[in-house]
Amino acid sequence: MAERPEMTSPGWEVKGGPKKQTERKPNKMKAITMRIQKFSRPGVILMATVVAIITSMVVANATQTITTPNAAFITYSLAANANSAAITPVASRSVLVMGCCTTSNAQSVGQISLIRIPSTYIAWVGLESYGTGATITGGATATAGTHILWIDLLHHVDIQVASADTILIHNGFGITGTFNVTLIW
Repeated sequence: MAERPEMTSPGWEVKGGPKKQTERKPNKMKAITMRIQKFSRPGVILMATVVAIITSMVVANATQTITTPNAAFITYSLAANANSAAITPVASRSVLVMGCCTTSNAQSVGQISLIRIPSTYIAWVGLESYGTGATITGGATATAGTHILWIDLLHHVDIQVASADTILIHNGFGITGTFNVTLIW
């Protein structure tokens, strides 16, 4: 009887049928098993610790802290040539100050970023209202009455330094006006 071709190829035995793939190279499987068994318990614990530390570092760097900003909204109705109560911005943090005049025929807006260095001075930079020319404003001082920002169309109403730690709104109009200031930090 003639042998079939598949029975003459490697991996087949006439008596026992096909050999399994793993039975072809048993030495290779033993080598892998031996390598795994050679790791000591402290070695395995060390590797697990390293993996845990690296995972923790990646997670720590991937987190992001998002804080909700604080804000204060203050409205005023000031008589002619009057000043508002003093406003104390938070210390040693950047504060966005937006001022707005809502008086009829004088509506406008101006904004600054400021920092208050406690008992030392207030520093700021920003953009004056557009009325007679929107210009950049900036400075640093503790001198009361120093102009910081125009917030009306005609440049009669401004935010001024009240002290080293406070600011105020001054109404230089000849009439009563309505204004608001928003502080965000």
